Amino acid sequence: MTPQMTADTGMAALKVLVVDDNAAMRGIVRAVLSAFGCVQIKEAADAKSALTTLTEDSIDVLIVDWKMKPVDGLALVKRLRDPDKSPNPYLPIIMLSAYSEAAKVRLARDAGVTEFLVKPFNAGALYARLTSIVNRPRPYVRTKEFFGPDRRRLDATHEGPERREEAPID
Repeated sequence: MTPQMTADTGMAALKVLVVDDNAAMRGIVRAVLSAFGCVQIKEAADAKSALTTLTEDSIDVLIVDWKMKPVDGLALVKRLRDPDKSPNPYLPIIMLSAYSEAAKVRLARDAGVTEFLVKPFNAGALYARLTSIVNRPRPYVRTKEFFGPDRRRLDATHEGPERREEAPID
């Protein structure tokens, strides 16, 4: 369970794992997280090392790059969302990627990514995603084809009709 950030603990309460095969990018993400007040940051250079860390340690948030070798970040996400194979199928996951095409974002979402962030990213965007994960966690959904965070963004200020209450769209 992800700890609730408070004014006292801030980001220091979060245990974050950064997975990227590029050491320089891991360093950038680490520096940004440190600037937010994160002190419990672990790194992994590949999916295998990430799985070892996730099995041995309680991690609150995973930040993973898409394009890695030999196993890419998307395959890692799919493995982590498999309740039979994952050390924590409910782990919030932020995917970093240079891919910005809508089709790629949908692929990541459909694999079970909680948040998506396009590289190069800015610190404000990463902070917004982290605080969203911690302060407004989304419920998880299990269907025959999908397990992961609810892909709908629930907006408490929505004033329109609820689609599920309407007749099906043809």
